Amino acid sequence: MEDHTATGIGARPAPALRPYVDSYVGFDLRGLPAGVHCGPPSRVLTAVISLSDPLEMAAGVDDGSPVTRFSSVAGGLMCRSVAIHHDGRQQGVKVSLTPLGARAVYGMPAAELAHRLVPLDELLGALGVELVDRLRAATTCAARFTALDELLLRAVGRGTGGDRVHPEVAEAWRRLVAARGCVQVGAVAAELGWSRRHLAERFRGEVGLSPKTFARVLRFEHAHELAAAQDPLPWADVATISGYADQAHLVRDWREFTGRSPTAWRRGEVLLGAG
Repeated sequence: MEDHTATGIGARPAPALRPYVDSYVGFDLRGLPAGVHCGPPSRVLTAVISLSDPLEMAAGVDDGSPVTRFSSVAGGLMCRSVAIHHDGRQQGVKVSLTPLGARAVYGMPAAELAHRLVPLDELLGALGVELVDRLRAATTCAARFTALDELLLRAVGRGTGGDRVHPEVAEAWRRLVAARGCVQVGAVAAELGWSRRHLAERFRGEVGLSPKTFARVLRFEHAHELAAAQDPLPWADVATISGYADQAHLVRDWREFTGRSPTAWRRGEVLLGAG
């Protein structure tokens, strides 16, 4: 019987990429129970390159969303979890882009990818094909991270000036992330010298979510990190620490973002505590 193992090795990208790329993670999952992993909404755009069988994914959990097979996939910011159908073994590399980096790497605002899953080579063209080939040919995570640095720097370098984000939008994004969503959007707008409505329009046009919705995603992301720990806190404590008014508020958001109650999520999440 195959051992139950789950390993993940993370790295930061090259310094020149850090305004655009948040992190790399190489993962190797073996011997886990088959099921459906809820890939939760977060502050980053995720790209995954499979090093084994194609990924089987749907843009929603338990909602009838069609399942599509991807050898490599890129997703925008989401307001619901992505369903990743899992047979107990998977190997790949995950790349997390900041919403402000979508223009630099993909040549389009993050808003164009919001709520979508698309093949990575549709965004990167021949460079995406080369990236997948290089990652699969490499034999170590370090070699794969080096290849990512080289190819993503090339993607950024071929930009034609369309990678500029309005500075007020970038600053609003930074403030929301720094506060983990626990800040009043109106206060952020006032500090930037914009009306709340103008900020909402410009932010949604760039990122794909309104500032208020993005703040909710940030609070949920914090709660999800706490709840997915090996020794998780009680749900009431998770709610308080991550900025919810109370546990009922957390439960409402959890249902909206995962399609499941917190208890059902914890019972059914196949990768919970896997490493």
